[in-house]
Amino acid sequence: MNGQRIFPGFILIGFGLYFFFQQSAILWVKPYLGWPALLLITGIAFLAEGYKSDGNGILAGTVLTGFGIHFYVIDYLGWWANDTGVFILIIALGFLLQYQKTGSGLFHGILFLTLAAIALFYGTITSWFGLLEEKAFSIWQFWPFILIAAGGYLLFVKKSVGKSSKY
Repeated sequence: MNGQRIFPGFILIGFGLYFFFQQSAILWVKPYLGWPALLLITGIAFLAEGYKSDGNGILAGTVLTGFGIHFYVIDYLGWWANDTGVFILIIALGFLLQYQKTGSGLFHGILFLTLAAIALFYGTITSWFGLLEEKAFSIWQFWPFILIAAGGYLLFVKKSVGKSSKY
C-alpha cells in the first residue's frame, strides 16, 4: 500500500461508514455517531499512516484516538477519571508510542507521564507529606510557576553545544 495513500484512504472509508450509519436504520449504532467518532476515525487514520511510514503520525493519532475513546468511555465506566490528568496521560502515551517507532520523544513522554501522575494522584501525593502538609501545600501552590519557568528556560535560553567562547 502506498504510504501517501494510507491517510486519505482511511479518512474516506471512515467518514463514508460514518455517514452511511447516520443514514441507515441500524439503531444500535446511532448512540455512537457523535463527534467522538470523528476523533476516532481521524486518529485511526493517523495511526495507520504513522505505523506504515516513518512514524510522524503516531503522536497525533494516539492523541485523537485516545481523546475519542475517553469521551465514549467516560459515560459508561464509573471508574474512568474525568480529569485533566487523563488528557496528559494520553499525550504521554502518544510520545512513548512515537519513541517506540522512531526513537525520539522519550524525554517528552516521561515528562508528560510524570505530570499526568501528579495531576491524577494529587490528593494522594499531598497526603504523603503528613505533618508538613501545610508547608508543603503552600510550596505546592507554586508548581505551575515552576513548570512555566522550566518551559521558558527551554525556549529562550540558548545552549552552547561544543562551541568555545572567544573570551
